[in-house]
Amino acid sequence: MQKESVGIRLKNWGSEFRRQIPLQSMVLPAIVFMIIFNYIPIYGLSIAFKNYTVTSTIKTAKWVAMKNFEIILTDKYFWASVKNTLGISLLKLAFGFTIPIILAVMIYSVKDGPFKRITQTISYLPHFLSWIVLGGMIISWMSTTGMFNQILISLGIIKEGTNILLDADKYWWIASLSDVWKEAGWGTILYLAAMAGIDPTYYEAANIDGATRLRQTWSITLPLIRNIIGLNFILTISGLLGSNLDQTLVLMNTQNQPTAEVINSYVYRIGLAQGDFSYATAAGLGVSIVSVILLVIANSLTTKLNDESVL
Repeated sequence: MQKESVGIRLKNWGSEFRRQIPLQSMVLPAIVFMIIFNYIPIYGLSIAFKNYTVTSTIKTAKWVAMKNFEIILTDKYFWASVKNTLGISLLKLAFGFTIPIILAVMIYSVKDGPFKRITQTISYLPHFLSWIVLGGMIISWMSTTGMFNQILISLGIIKEGTNILLDADKYWWIASLSDVWKEAGWGTILYLAAMAGIDPTYYEAANIDGATRLRQTWSITLPLIRNIIGLNFILTISGLLGSNLDQTLVLMNTQNQPTAEVINSYVYRIGLAQGDFSYATAAGLGVSIVSVILLVIANSLTTKLNDESVL
């Protein structure tokens, strides 16, 4: 009886699959792409447990078990990069997570018209510029004779200009705020899309009851987009250890390197620049495992705060 039931299910699945062949054929290229570029390379993670060099292959490299991970635990430069990564990422979390929500609420509150469209376009624009372009602008603005120094001198805050990017103590703020400037506008898209689906009768009823704009935002807008907020929070938490490599390579210099070196740039430098592929792979694997753990924890927290609904 059970075999017949399984056979019927397989037959139904086969007929349903044949009916959806046009749709399945559209998905097939994406599946092949993922298999080639996402799953097959997983085999290369085995070099984290080997002494791999460019003269050997993954199969012939000497097995060293957990030795690379033991080296990581005693590497002060790696832990310095972890400290910098967490410092910058937490600042990005504080500003980069909240500012898009605030900006989206402000844009949503503006009546449809040219001003609203222009504001949205201006806020999106930095996202489409590469860090090479934006980094060059920031380096120019923060130079000794750059825009920031000229503004501070004109306000009487400082007497003479200094190259701000050479100050290691200020780098965390520069990295986090410049990233917020680049991505805040783009981050409003999901929130604005969610707000567009809110029934306007909620706001009409709130106006009749005399609720202020701030009360409407707090009691109507934010609760109704909490699923999107929770999803973005989960993704942001899971990426705490994945600081922007492009930004770091552009803005880092020999003077600010002690506070600018993040995990990604350290792994890049050790792996590609110095050729220690096994060590770099071990470090990257460890970061990935921690990121997955953070993802699970963030999902559990948001689920409990979101009335046990799974995001």
